[in-house]
Amino acid sequence: MEKQRILVVDDEEALTNVVRFNLEVEGYEVDTASSAEEALKLDICHYDLILLDVMMGGMSGFKMAQMLKENYETFSIPIIFCTAKTTEDEMVAGLNLGADDYITKPYSIRNLLARVKSVLRRTSRLQQERPRKAGVLDFEGLHVDCDAKRLEVDGVEVPITRKELELLILLMNNLGKILSREEILSHIWDDDVFVLNRTIDVKITRLRKKIGPYGKHIVTRFGYGYGFEK
Repeated sequence: MEKQRILVVDDEEALTNVVRFNLEVEGYEVDTASSAEEALKLDICHYDLILLDVMMGGMSGFKMAQMLKENYETFSIPIIFCTAKTTEDEMVAGLNLGADDYITKPYSIRNLLARVKSVLRRTSRLQQERPRKAGVLDFEGLHVDCDAKRLEVDGVEVPITRKELELLILLMNNLGKILSREEILSHIWDDDVFVLNRTIDVKITRLRKKIGPYGKHIVTRFGYGYGFEK
């Protein structure tokens, strides 16, 4: 079985070496970069997961994540932020960029390994499940290619993050049904990932804007949740 590849991006060399050693002991293939600039020179699309520090000299981890999520070749790669930033707003900002999890420093290696396994397990499951689903979802001028992970609005390809795409697919696959925030969380995020209700609200707002005139079909039922209606 081919080893899963992880990229660790952090400017703390001692910490990076410890993380790399422990991940390799667990059977992962690991590369490291001491800055976002160095990481972006690598063939990132071949990694299964990125562990990304936020506060680095030069480009921040948030900026690097934003660049990856706006690129069709890399937007689906899961990201775990590892950072000393601990405020709620900073955590929400990281998750809204499309991160799959957020670990605050100092963290234990045991906790890190558990988060890594959880994210890789979930993303691997999604990759296995998608081929069994209908590969394409169409609604009027809205076209979603689930396998190619591509969104088109009136024939124009629109950049979309992995979480936004998963949210749109979930809503469109449940046409006419109102999904609670809890149901959305259970489908889009792992149980051990901390996500605020506000994060879902922000992603719904952004998703409506991205699908343009079809955003009106994503409806809000206050006190219940969200749905996609004709």
